[in-house]
Amino acid sequence: MYNLWPLTRVELAMNIRRLCAVLRVRGINELLLVILFTAGFAALPVLALLPSVWGFTVAWAVTYLADEALHAKAPGFVRRLAALQVSRALRFAVRTLMLLALADRTDAPDAVVVTGLAVLSAHFLLVMMYSALHHAIRRRRVLPVIARNLDMSGLDIPKTPPALLYRRFLRKLLHLDLPAHVGLLVALATGSRLSAYVGYALTIGVTLAALGALLGQFRTVRRMPGRDAVIGEVNRQLAGHRPEVALYFSFAAVSRDFMYQVNMWIETLEQLDRRPVIVLRERASFRFLGRTRIPVVCVPKADDLAELELSGVRVVLYPGNAGKNVHMLRIAEAKHVFIGHGDSDKLASSNRVSKVYDEIWVAGKAGRDRYRRVRHAISDSAIVEVGRPQLAPVRLHADHVQGPVPVVLYAPTWEGWSDDDCHTSLIPMGVPLIERLLAQNVRIIYKPHPLTGKRSAEAAAADRTVRELLRADEDRQMAAARPRLQEIKARLDAMAGRHEGDDAQQLRDSRVPDGAGAAEWQQLRDEWHRLHWESRAGARHHVVLDQLPTLYECFNQADLLISDVSSVVADFVASLKPYVLTNARDLPDEEFRAAYTTAGGAYLLDRDCTRLPEILRSVREPVHDPMAPERRVLKEYVLGPDHPTSMQRFNAAVNDLADKALAERAEVLVAPVEQPTAQPIP
Repeated sequence: MYNLWPLTRVELAMNIRRLCAVLRVRGINELLLVILFTAGFAALPVLALLPSVWGFTVAWAVTYLADEALHAKAPGFVRRLAALQVSRALRFAVRTLMLLALADRTDAPDAVVVTGLAVLSAHFLLVMMYSALHHAIRRRRVLPVIARNLDMSGLDIPKTPPALLYRRFLRKLLHLDLPAHVGLLVALATGSRLSAYVGYALTIGVTLAALGALLGQFRTVRRMPGRDAVIGEVNRQLAGHRPEVALYFSFAAVSRDFMYQVNMWIETLEQLDRRPVIVLRERASFRFLGRTRIPVVCVPKADDLAELELSGVRVVLYPGNAGKNVHMLRIAEAKHVFIGHGDSDKLASSNRVSKVYDEIWVAGKAGRDRYRRVRHAISDSAIVEVGRPQLAPVRLHADHVQGPVPVVLYAPTWEGWSDDDCHTSLIPMGVPLIERLLAQNVRIIYKPHPLTGKRSAEAAAADRTVRELLRADEDRQMAAARPRLQEIKARLDAMAGRHEGDDAQQLRDSRVPDGAGAAEWQQLRDEWHRLHWESRAGARHHVVLDQLPTLYECFNQADLLISDVSSVVADFVASLKPYVLTNARDLPDEEFRAAYTTAGGAYLLDRDCTRLPEILRSVREPVHDPMAPERRVLKEYVLGPDHPTSMQRFNAAVNDLADKALAERAEVLVAPVEQPTAQPIP
């Protein structure tokens, strides 16, 4: 029989996936929304010119509903429209113009059409005025410093305007055209003018009322404290805290993808003998900062940072290399230390830029040797081995109870800032690896690097494919536990101080913590992780993209790690469990192990994954685990000895360097100032 359908079902599915990728929508449901949205807007001018009141009303309703659904379900597509200058305001204007064209084509009374044109034009003018006033209020509420865990009640900061007036205001105001639109459509369908005039009056009346209410908020915000008052109060609070150690962080595009570099150090800072403070440079940082009792200040501008009272700080810790680090490095009285955000064999872990710091702290001897290879750059005396205090939650292999099905954690790194520094296995072998693992009797946990796909479209595509392969049964399993998990997550966010308030509200809400919440915080996190894993007990596989569950909790669930050259591998070494390094370039084993320290205790996986069954045997039959002795040796080399603990070594390093900074400062203060010798005039 002749096949009238030109595409097979598989080919159709592939084409739908490609179309979804181009439109930045996820799945067939969102694609249908895009089609409805596009068809609705395309039909408006046709139905207005015919004219067809009922047909136009249906298309009009479809565009309204599809527009709102796309904002909730496919924000990527909406952003793409905005990039093409098809903004929300433009879409509302087009809908209004088409409605007026319909009214004219249906020979509606001139008074109704002209009044409608005047009212809807006035509505748009009022929206512009509201937007300008909103911008003025928001600008006044931007402060030079934002703080957390400092008592800023001494500043008289007005509350954020009510959410009804302030948040997503454009969306709300534009929708005030609904009474006018509905009234005019009813008038065109019934011939009654009254409904049109009632709709017009409601649109203008409510918009004017909203504008008047926001004007009242503008009067309130005019008493916002000025720059000098804010910085002065922050300095008074810092003087009372007397910080001695500062963690300094900056990144060009701060998001939760980057803030892990700060959050991983919070618990360590809280255990120091010296009083710490966290200094951030980007406003968005607070939205993704973990819970802490440490004072935190965010200072976006270098001029404002220079006026902060940090004269008592003796040690500054830097988890990342960033251009804005120079604004803190100028403090000559303090000692500056690069601590990084992970110990790995990547080039970034032995960067020549690190020469600007007084010391570089690494986990173990492997880190020292890595910097030794950067000849004539870093002095060996500047390297200090402090261990990895963050690894305390990682359970040892001996304490791990394996389930009936081996659990494999695949945690690839990201693509890097340049092709030369690209170590991710996702692009060359990620999808085939997952397909081969699916053919084995294993459970897969997939946790990609937070920055995966930020630079490479190929990495993003491979990541999406892996998620699709693994997510088939995940959502059904967690339905019962989801409400409680969301409740705990909301409480954790509240305890961390995460809210959507602006600078002024953040500063207004800043208080000195009472310390009573630490036990509740840990209890809630433990409960969240317990429920999370129990809710997935029957699921074969799991995709982890959020901050919870943590990476170390994934370590504790796994029997085997498969990863790339990254700090994830160095951290996993602490567990002494078997792990695999991907050798995507198929280098000879000896050459690969010589190039990467962490390969010393690893099983190496070739690009075609032919060694995978043999590697999985080391998990299923621990007696066949020849790399176990190598892992024990490597652990001390990479992470340092178990005694004294990493926390003790890190704390001692802070104390020693702080004492050294204080001693050098004292020498400068007592040293006599040499006066220039007067030279005879020839």
